Amino acid sequence: MMKRVSNKIGILGVFLMAFMLVGQGQIAKKASPIFENGEAQVVEAFSDPSTWIRHDLWVETTFDSDGDGKLDRMHVDVTRPEQTDSENLKLPVIYESSPYYAGTAGMDKGIFWDVKHELGESGEPRKHPNVTRIGERPIISNSQVRTWVPRGYIVVHSSSPGTGLSDGAPTVGGNNESLAPKAVIDWLNGRAKGYTERDGDKEVKAYWSTGKVGMTGTSYNGTIPLAAATTGVDGLEAIIPIAPNTSYYHYYRSNGLVRSPGGYLGEDIDVLYDFIHSGDESKRARNNKVIRDTEMKNGQDRVTGDYNEFWAERDYLNEMKPMKAALLMSHGFNDWNVMPEHSYRIYKKAKEMGLPVQIYYHQNGHGGPPPISMMNRWFTRYLYGIENGVEEEPKAWIVRENDKKDNPTPYKDYPNPEAKDVQLFLTKGAPEKGQLATNKPKRQGTETLVDNYSFSGSSLAQAETTKHRLLYVTAPLTDDVHISGVPKIKIKLASNKPAANLSIWLVSLPWNDSFNTKITDNIITRGWADPQNHSSLTKSKPLVPNKFYEMEFELMPDDQIIPKGQQIGLMIFSSDKEFTLWPEPGTELTVDLDGTEFTLPVVGGKL
Repeated sequence: MMKRVSNKIGILGVFLMAFMLVGQGQIAKKASPIFENGEAQVVEAFSDPSTWIRHDLWVETTFDSDGDGKLDRMHVDVTRPEQTDSENLKLPVIYESSPYYAGTAGMDKGIFWDVKHELGESGEPRKHPNVTRIGERPIISNSQVRTWVPRGYIVVHSSSPGTGLSDGAPTVGGNNESLAPKAVIDWLNGRAKGYTERDGDKEVKAYWSTGKVGMTGTSYNGTIPLAAATTGVDGLEAIIPIAPNTSYYHYYRSNGLVRSPGGYLGEDIDVLYDFIHSGDESKRARNNKVIRDTEMKNGQDRVTGDYNEFWAERDYLNEMKPMKAALLMSHGFNDWNVMPEHSYRIYKKAKEMGLPVQIYYHQNGHGGPPPISMMNRWFTRYLYGIENGVEEEPKAWIVRENDKKDNPTPYKDYPNPEAKDVQLFLTKGAPEKGQLATNKPKRQGTETLVDNYSFSGSSLAQAETTKHRLLYVTAPLTDDVHISGVPKIKIKLASNKPAANLSIWLVSLPWNDSFNTKITDNIITRGWADPQNHSSLTKSKPLVPNKFYEMEFELMPDDQIIPKGQQIGLMIFSSDKEFTLWPEPGTELTVDLDGTEFTLPVVGGKL
């Protein structure tokens, strides 16, 4: 009896004490995410970095890419609010993976391929640098954490295969680079094993994860979310790739032509391999022999530039069937490193598949995420399930030429549905300027240019007269012209040699070379091709000198308003000093003007 009374008094005392503490504000409400206007808000309880729990681990994959007889393990770090322990709070995950976290090789010119040689040759051997690995446990990277942890997300990073403290070999687009992030997502959902040490057997569970994962990142870090999504892994709900490389062929080749990414003349897939190979030093020699010096050497084909099985396996467009993640793409129309076609081709396919999609384009160069509000709404919708209406919003958001990047203009879709193809024809004028007009002129015959890589494309576009390019311009525009979509050229040409570069620039004239030039002022878009691939991307064939061939190809997608008073110029030349190989000057390209036309997608359909 006395015991029961004592219990009653004890319970009553607890309630009285709790009542008093609540009145004094000493019992805090459990922390939880907050949402306003369809976005996750910063929560004070999640915002103090000193309270965050940070730890690392290794996730076991399903592959052995370094050939040591053991399944590769990926190095993973975790940053999460302390309430995931103290209050058993489960939260969704923002995940970024990269081959760059542990350091990269230097940019010594010797690591790039020599480009000064004849077409059909591979050039002189290049240097193979070693990467000095950097970084300390348990933090792989600090990217994303200050943005997303205070908003109620856990942030996870991982080093991709053969980099940092992850096992394996870098394959630059091989299957292991898709399966590695898949394994991490499987671990976050309890389907794969994580361990406290690289070679240990003590397991780590992701008990704090809801299993809902979103991925993002820029450039190579933006490629990996797409790679993971193509596996169809359950739990990957949404991805936001920023300037992603979606096909290594499209990154290092263009319509059969060996073409470098902008800013890295002479780079190729084996150069990138060397640049990121920061993994276990004891495994590097084997990886180099198997991956770089065998698979890449035999597959990359710097001689013909043809599309083959090696490149097809590194084209994520070919792998999209299992994909189910909601996709928000981001890219710059003036990104001449990872060019804007990379995002557009994936966006277009995902839309055809019926996936939730949006695309954000800005007018600048490489990189550039969507506005934080746009990213927030995307992740809030698909990781928290908050019905914020993103599915009903316009699919395309484009930053206009003079606007800030956080103020994009919405459009129903990209390309603009109101854009119509305008056919443009060429009137002779070499070595000065010919005309580019909507009316097909009477027979014009041919015009010839002489290749010389020593002249840059910008100098050729500004020249009043030169034999090294052909330039055809519209009359001065009487109204602003809104280009939206993918320009195309159909060209009939002959070369006096069995091989030649072919470069096409669309420019806005007169050229602005003043100190306040904007990135949108001069170059509208560009394209490159190998005439040897006029009939097949997979089989080039030497040209019969002076025989005419027809070929069609696309330039990079664009959405740009050319102001009235300007002239739109189509420039045809051969070697592009910033992008192509540099053969001995003197190759002559002859263009049949009557067999050549240019298609420009214009909103309203009028020039």
